[in-house]
Amino acid sequence: MTNMNMGRITFYEERNFQGRSYDCTSDCSDMSSYLSRCQSCRVESGCWMVYERNNYMGNQYFLKRGEYSDFTQHFGMSDSIRSCRMIPMYRGNYRMRIYERESFGGQMHEMMDDCESIMDRYRMSSCMSCNVMEGHWLMYEQPHFRGKMMYMRPGEYRNFSMGGMSGMKFLSMRRIMDSWF
Repeated sequence: MTNMNMGRITFYEERNFQGRSYDCTSDCSDMSSYLSRCQSCRVESGCWMVYERNNYMGNQYFLKRGEYSDFTQHFGMSDSIRSCRMIPMYRGNYRMRIYERESFGGQMHEMMDDCESIMDRYRMSSCMSCNVMEGHWLMYEQPHFRGKMMYMRPGEYRNFSMGGMSGMKFLSMRRIMDSWF
């Protein structure tokens, strides 16, 4: 029986759960020693971020329990998954400060719940840095939880970079809740 705090994900080299597989129960910074590529997976438990490049780099995708038979179809990926990070279950308070500019500059607002649009709620043009004080969050490039996303765990983020691009801006934020597990 799987512990509720544990996650389990199985990656497959080919689409539709075909080819060699690799079971994972914790973070993996480089899956190339287990699989030549990864084009589908099953999430048996937990929530995960998967990344297009090694060492948690490149575009990120949030996965919860379910089957993902073809990453190119589900996410529009051009290649495959190369690394993954398990998101721990969290049941405490959520608190984050968002800043309009990099290095904690410009307007600042403290959030404790989801925000579909920082433009509508705070009259901020963008979020370019943040301090996650409590909880685990997903930040989205566009309003209404759309576009590229980035996983944020507690810590200070002076700027956002993804896939070699720095200066990313985010316009909506969502808490990763225990009900997702």
